[in-house]
Amino acid sequence: MADTALEASVVGSFSRAGFAVRGRLEHWRPPPDLTRRVVIVTGASSGIGRASALELARLGASVWLVGRDKRRTEAAASAARALGTGSIEPAVLDIVDADAVEAFAAHVATRHELLDGLVHAAGALFPTYRRAPDGGELTVATAVLAPFRLTWLLSPLLRRSGDANIVTLSSGGMYTQSFDLARLEMPPGEYRGTTAYARAKRAQVVLSHEWARRWGGDGVASYAAHPGWVDTPGLASGLPSFAKLGPLLRTPAQGADTVVWLAAGQARRSDPAAPLVEGFFHDRHRRSEYHLPWTARGASAGDGARLWEWCEVRTGLRGEPPAP
Repeated sequence: MADTALEASVVGSFSRAGFAVRGRLEHWRPPPDLTRRVVIVTGASSGIGRASALELARLGASVWLVGRDKRRTEAAASAARALGTGSIEPAVLDIVDADAVEAFAAHVATRHELLDGLVHAAGALFPTYRRAPDGGELTVATAVLAPFRLTWLLSPLLRRSGDANIVTLSSGGMYTQSFDLARLEMPPGEYRGTTAYARAKRAQVVLSHEWARRWGGDGVASYAAHPGWVDTPGLASGLPSFAKLGPLLRTPAQGADTVVWLAAGQARRSDPAAPLVEGFFHDRHRRSEYHLPWTARGASAGDGARLWEWCEVRTGLRGEPPAP
């Protein structure tokens, strides 16, 4: 009942208070030891991505920390080494650089026979229109096309694990937008940063379901999660009005809690009779993907397939990836 009341209140659910109340009432415990598990985290140089990588390292996982800024990525890797016993690898990479991403995926394949987790935490809200290297809009390139490309390239390793988890860091902002492929990528003359961000975050949820649909038979689970309102550099620059919430904001570690919980496979184990292998999560619970009725209008089971085909065209990665 307390969880339901918090969820309905929005402010109570997304703020630091929601995290504290749920954790205390439900007696949350850290995920189990992850020794010998291999996980890649994008956006690991700061914010929630960094906090996720550090906690995965503390749990014993071998972690690849992917970030665009060399100094911050290597600093995060150094902090991860101080916490864990697994191997820690910093990877300086701009995820919208297709050639660099392909080279990175090939390099990972030379180091590991399988991959147990992939956390997509890279992202940004751009106040003004910015063009991506492929000529499209940068928000969609970062939040949708880059995760599609990286996951497609790494999918043989994920499927070979037999127990892999893909976790995509979405946002509660996606509740304000419906999925409309024709309106996903905003043109320069119509661009609004918050709207572009929310639409891309909605598309991430659709794509997360499609990964589970296609590869669930190979043991790959795929989740999207929103962290609540978290005090990060990205929030301060992209949504300065939210940054004024001060003590209501969660810490990056609190925002990362459910991401790590999912990456550790705990959703699968929460109900042995009906293991959860996909869904949209917040504070360790599967949540409704719609708060506003009009955002659900027109949604269909075929949205994932249509988005997949669109990503294929935009990335040039056609058909199914190589078999594991």
